Amino acid sequence: MVAKNDSAMEVTNEEFNEIINNSHKVVVVDFFAEWCMPCLMISPIIEDLAEQIPKVKFTKINIDDNQELAQKYNISSIPCLIIFKDGKEVDRIIGAQTAEVIESKVKAFL
Repeated sequence: MVAKNDSAMEVTNEEFNEIINNSHKVVVVDFFAEWCMPCLMISPIIEDLAEQIPKVKFTKINIDDNQELAQKYNISSIPCLIIFKDGKEVDRIIGAQTAEVIESKVKAFL
């Protein structure tokens, strides 16, 4: 697990569908790679937001370990945050963004 706590834990392909369809209405999935510098830069932002917005479930998908999911969601640039609501994709944030941008986009779906 990459995260310091369970608030923004890395998940596998098998766990993915269960998480986006679970009791949390809004889920943010961070598609990343360990070699991606912008991904590493936003990781602490994702961790902080996971603690600040407990109504939202934050997860991480390593695209190198889960290529099938990366292809399914047409991930061509990373970092790529996909916001799901009620199991359906409602928005994307591509590239390294500020905490304010990410937070405002996520909170729009609460």
